[in-house]
Amino acid sequence: MAKAAAKTNAKTSNGPEASKDELLGYYREMLLIRRFEERAGQLYGMGLIGGFCHLYIGQEAVAVGVQANVKQGFDKIITGYRDHGHMLAAGMDPNAVMAELTGRIGGSSKGKGGSMHMFDVPTAFYGGHGIVGAQVSLGTGLAFAGKYRGDDSVAFIYFGDGASNQGQVYESFNMAELWKLPAIYIIENNQYAMGTSIERSSSTTELYQRGASFGIPGEQVDGMDVLAVRDATARAVKRAREGGGPYILEVKTYRYRGHSMSDPAKYRTKEEVDEVKKTRDPIDHVKQLLEVAGATEADLKPIEDDVKAIVAEAVQFAQQSPEPDPSELYTDVYQEA
Repeated sequence: MAKAAAKTNAKTSNGPEASKDELLGYYREMLLIRRFEERAGQLYGMGLIGGFCHLYIGQEAVAVGVQANVKQGFDKIITGYRDHGHMLAAGMDPNAVMAELTGRIGGSSKGKGGSMHMFDVPTAFYGGHGIVGAQVSLGTGLAFAGKYRGDDSVAFIYFGDGASNQGQVYESFNMAELWKLPAIYIIENNQYAMGTSIERSSSTTELYQRGASFGIPGEQVDGMDVLAVRDATARAVKRAREGGGPYILEVKTYRYRGHSMSDPAKYRTKEEVDEVKKTRDPIDHVKQLLEVAGATEADLKPIEDDVKAIVAEAVQFAQQSPEPDPSELYTDVYQEA
């Protein structure tokens, strides 16, 4: 019976399939992001995380679905300041991420990058960038580097609906299509920029069409469905690796918390947020697919316990890791030639 259940494939309404084992993997990664972010929010409230802190709660299916198509450590990943979920999905050590959030020497950037500016060479994660839209040009450069070197690497470039109105985005689009760069532009449309709905800030809200004048194709994807994200990304990646050039994925998602920890999010109603949590939560969706695939509580409980332990260990590691020595202010500033 167990073998038969494991072979059962679950489908979304749009048709993507996944095995039980694949779904359990997605469930684990998404749950890790959520529990990690919930704990980060608590630490911020306790004053243990300084500066800005933008949580990824509600958007977990995006990073996990995209990551299913990434060649880890080879393909490049770059994003904005709502970046913790991307880091964890990319395979960064949760201990190093939490230590970085709390400004400790054990962090991935030795405590000097904080929430918005940490990097990780082994996973080819190129940040975390605090300037709205700046990562789009940098990510296009990463795609150019791959083409220049002649490998088949792809650059995964995340930005939000607010950043999609920035001028450098379109300069990047132009160059990417002109040179047929292997760039996947992932617009995480969570419906609100810093505090303004997309309807109030964008004259056209079909963001996947923003590359049309440059000849860049795109599509709109349900960002609350990890399988839909996975399969749409797979199509874009195949095209990029075969030399077809850039592609735009507008991933419709939703953030449950404010823009940052300092945002009370009074520009939307509690009823709106509750409705999304109740009817479209990405983790609940995976659990529903797992039920169809034959998973039981016996399959889920060990994952939940493991995730809980990982997050607890990350917090403990961060609290025990010392702050960087003041001399670290002068390291990693210049590259020696």
